[in-house]
Amino acid sequence: MTTATVRSDRTTSTAPAQRLRATMAAVRVAFTWFGIRKTLTASQKAQAAETFGADEDCLAASKKLLDTRAEAYKAVTSIRNRIRALWWGMSLPYPDPGVRLIRQDQVDRFNDEMNRMRQELAEAVGWLDAQLPALKQAARQRLGSLYDLADYPSSLVGLFAVDWDFPSVEPPSYLMQLNPELYEQERRRMVARFEEAVRMAEEAFTVEFRKLVSHLVERLAGQEDGKPKVFRDSAVENIREFFERFRMLNVRSNADLEDLVQTAQRALKGASPQDLRDDGRLRAHIATQLSGLQASLDGLLVDRPRRRVLRPARTEAGP
Repeated sequence: MTTATVRSDRTTSTAPAQRLRATMAAVRVAFTWFGIRKTLTASQKAQAAETFGADEDCLAASKKLLDTRAEAYKAVTSIRNRIRALWWGMSLPYPDPGVRLIRQDQVDRFNDEMNRMRQELAEAVGWLDAQLPALKQAARQRLGSLYDLADYPSSLVGLFAVDWDFPSVEPPSYLMQLNPELYEQERRRMVARFEEAVRMAEEAFTVEFRKLVSHLVERLAGQEDGKPKVFRDSAVENIREFFERFRMLNVRSNADLEDLVQTAQRALKGASPQDLRDDGRLRAHIATQLSGLQASLDGLLVDRPRRRVLRPARTEAGP
């Protein structure tokens, strides 16, 4: 399997990986989320298959327990999306599933923001729980004979939640005394993971930057019915937010990428979205400058096999 990977003219040095290890902490976020879809029973699936003249073994069917268009439900999912955006926006990828890297000096801020949004989530879930009887009644009418009261809990409180922790990504120090060879194996694996984290961060920044530049160029240079395309303020605001995040989280592993980001910053310096709407020459000038960046960013992306990260051997579970 291949993946879009950032090309570098030099082998990844240990310096960026060492900086990550010295300045970052691991952070893991997990959600508890009530599943609003439930698979149909065998008899219900057989009835559905008969309706369509299909083989029930080839049919997968489920029912939606709650109306996802309900304002109370959308409020809950909106907070989950904001939590994810905060987590991803303040952190870098890491090879372990569900784990990302955050600057150590940002841990307190992250923890405070997460506690605030956890409280918001609890309040939103309380509102959703108050709407549960009405949501059940609406589901009864919508689902007809598929409705089953047993599918619903008596309360939704506690069924939507978020938790986070800061797991250690260092080999446990006690291994040094108990088994020096195993400790050295874990140390090498940890080093390889941080080197992979550097590659993942570089790739993620490059892919995101290319997407933002391409979108802005398409909005600035494109035309519809002979007139300049309309673009939202977010087309400019999003790329400026990227500049700030890149400044804060840049692992300084690819000078070419840093140069391209600085070039884009200079091109957009002082230009507001309204300036770009009002000044056709400025709009064309910036579109031309950013178009040149697209080819350079394409040159940073190549397809090559993803490097295999060493992981500990798994043992079979006992009876």
